[in-house]
Amino acid sequence: MTPDDLKALVRTVPDFPAPGILFRDITTLIAHGEGFAATIDHLATMARNAGAQALAGMEARGFIFGAAVAARMGLGFIPVRKPGKLPVPTIGVDYKLEYGRDRLEMDPTAILKDQRVVILDDLIATGGTALAATELLRSAGANVTHALFVIDLPDLHGAARLRDAGLTVEALMHFPGH
Repeated sequence: MTPDDLKALVRTVPDFPAPGILFRDITTLIAHGEGFAATIDHLATMARNAGAQALAGMEARGFIFGAAVAARMGLGFIPVRKPGKLPVPTIGVDYKLEYGRDRLEMDPTAILKDQRVVILDDLIATGGTALAATELLRSAGANVTHALFVIDLPDLHGAARLRDAGLTVEALMHFPGH
């Protein structure tokens, strides 16, 4: 399936989570077996071309795609978690959201020094979570140069923020608006 075929499998939910927002729901894409498999194939090709030695995904939907791509490629997967979810000593980074703050954590022993880690998530909007994950992975010793996404919302400029931070950014599909 082509990226355009896959884009047709993404459901748009108007006025969620707030009036005026067009929520891009990947539930319909991952529920479609052929579409989900094709998405993983496309992302695996992108990750292979980026020289990935491991994949990292941010909780929660980044786990869906990142773990599947890592398994397809025979690579390890590094979960970047919300606070308090890991049973071992962690490192973390606090970051700003549009309305508040959040935190990401990870097990620093999951990274080999200078390991080429590609981050992967379902959607890039403002880029805050991806930038925080990149900072966290780099602080653990990872070489992070690429970020992959199923969906980019270019009007929110997140991909541009990541590029300004020195990352190569790729997405399978783009949707206008928020």
